[in-house]
Amino acid sequence: MLLSHISQLKPFSLSSLSSFPISSIPFFSSSSLSFTAFRVPSSSSSSTKPLFRFYPFHSLKSRPCHLPLPPPPSSSPAFSFACHVSTRGFPMDSPPPPDLAESAVDSVARDLKNQSLDDDKVEEEGPTLLNNNDKKKKKSLEDLCWDHSFVTALPEVLPSAEVENPQLVAWSESVAALLELDPQEFERPDFPLLFSGAEPLAGALPYAQCYGGHQFGMWAGQLGDGRAITLGEIINSKSERWELQLKGAGKTPYSRFADGLAVLRSSIREFLCSEAMHSLGIPTTRALCLVTTGKNVSRDMFYDGNPKDEPGAIVCRVSQSFLRFGSYQIHTFRGKEDFGIVRALADYAIRHHFPHIENMSRSESLSFDTGNEDHSVVDLTSNKYAAWIVEIAERTASLVARWQGVGFTHGVLNTDNMSILGLTIDYGPFGFLDAFDPSYTPNTTDLPGRRYCFANQPDIGLWNIAQFASTLSSAELINEKEANYAMERYGTKFMDEYQAIMTKKLGLPKYNKQLISKLLNNLAVDKVDYTNFFRLLSNIKADPSIPQEELLVPLKAVLLDIGKERKEAWITWVRVYIEELAASGISDEERKVSMDAVNPKYVLRNYLCQSAIDVAESGDFGEVRRLLKLMERPYDEQPGMEKYARLPPAWAYRPGFLFSTIKRGSGIPDPDTLFY
Repeated sequence: MLLSHISQLKPFSLSSLSSFPISSIPFFSSSSLSFTAFRVPSSSSSSTKPLFRFYPFHSLKSRPCHLPLPPPPSSSPAFSFACHVSTRGFPMDSPPPPDLAESAVDSVARDLKNQSLDDDKVEEEGPTLLNNNDKKKKKSLEDLCWDHSFVTALPEVLPSAEVENPQLVAWSESVAALLELDPQEFERPDFPLLFSGAEPLAGALPYAQCYGGHQFGMWAGQLGDGRAITLGEIINSKSERWELQLKGAGKTPYSRFADGLAVLRSSIREFLCSEAMHSLGIPTTRALCLVTTGKNVSRDMFYDGNPKDEPGAIVCRVSQSFLRFGSYQIHTFRGKEDFGIVRALADYAIRHHFPHIENMSRSESLSFDTGNEDHSVVDLTSNKYAAWIVEIAERTASLVARWQGVGFTHGVLNTDNMSILGLTIDYGPFGFLDAFDPSYTPNTTDLPGRRYCFANQPDIGLWNIAQFASTLSSAELINEKEANYAMERYGTKFMDEYQAIMTKKLGLPKYNKQLISKLLNNLAVDKVDYTNFFRLLSNIKADPSIPQEELLVPLKAVLLDIGKERKEAWITWVRVYIEELAASGISDEERKVSMDAVNPKYVLRNYLCQSAIDVAESGDFGEVRRLLKLMERPYDEQPGMEKYARLPPAWAYRPGFLFSTIKRGSGIPDPDTLFY
């Protein structure tokens, strides 16, 4: 049964908890978790008596999590709760049953006992605590500095995936470095148990978020998190906040009818692409590790009534935040009673992830054309929410421009897959362009209309920003002019970024629209491999005297099958291109270095993923780890690895392979969850 969202109730101030009528809290039945609340003592002194007690029953290994809370300050921000109560609930005035009273998760209780819910105090004390330690010292898992800014008094959602001898498939040393985690921790015998959710991780406080979204342009209501369970947030010595999340670790209150699990196939794809995109220089969520569960998950690959068992797996995703556009939309669509939650979530995001907006000073105003012959002035310093959505719009535009630059197609750009931080998030049916085709979509569900095809991504990004702006406008955080300005900034930022990227890819001194447009047309007509073409382009010499029959020699590997007419078209283009290069005055050697630094030799092509998946499903994880290492240096030649830059083999076009991009995790055949 779907229960209340963590913030479905009207928000109230923590300072009012002492007089808050406990009896007014609605309780819902659930077989998974019980929640009881106790009044705050009227005395202002701190009490060890817990205000909230949570009794999870969905796992035999579960233990109650007692959260002692100090008297809240009068200035505490609004806070709201979800209430889940077991059918074996307890009377409000009675203590917990004896068998549960003393079995609290001690590590969490200790962490939270003296932790103020005043965000300012947490921010002030955090760096001091960290500075008392050796910043360069690598940490064990037990030494990680956990903090839980997003949730401090909510029901736990414990990982519930069944495991049997889980195995560590691969791990990212660079992500471990972000967390200041000692690489030797990956060698711990209990590491797979900890990151499959089979054993609790000291200091973690698991929970799941609720969000909705537009799928293929239509509002789809509440969507997740159906199988992603956040363990908590870790703060490193730089005071950076990193959220750890297990994907595929079991059901959450928002799983709908899904099983909350993930298969090895989709998990390998997400793990590898998260790290590959980071190495390409594209903002993305990260992945710390990938473990198998040792249990099979049943999935109907073609949704033809013939399910088959596949190995289960769990990815530990890492990001500074997993908040999405849909995290805010869900509350606007629920009505005015939830508008306060939209504001509270916006305040949280600004405080923790956009502090420069929180602390901005009044400066120059920005003017723009409203489209109604009215040149209006928007002062972004007078409304932090307007400044916030403008920055989100610009980050999103920059992200999409970078996707276009490397030929990446996300595949499912629903609003629930749009990060407020401008990160690539939720790797499902993604694909890098092989043969250049603007209408390419790796999403088989998207084939009829190709809404999310490569060429449409910039427009879809703008459409999604418009939906997010509408959400903030409905919640009365921004006005129409501010919303329009955010969308205007998206368009301007995208064009600026895209033109700069394409200029660098061609090694030109300035943007040449006609030359680049003609190139893209040629690439599309002849279905030229996008990645390999730009990598080879740096080998062209800026010498106008090169004989015509030699002009295409540097590109022959990607122009093998063109006819005479098309060959003439390419010769014409290359001749103009060489003239542009010669006029720049940049040496061939210098230009090649700069072009190779922005045109990758290696991208995570789908057939490479599939090759690694095929052997991994038989228990050999070597190819997964090899691909991870290869993709850490996509712009380097890496002698001996040239085969990974080849075009897709014939088997990559078989019908079954076309469905390999499907993230079969939820088992629900609806337009979005086909990719779970």
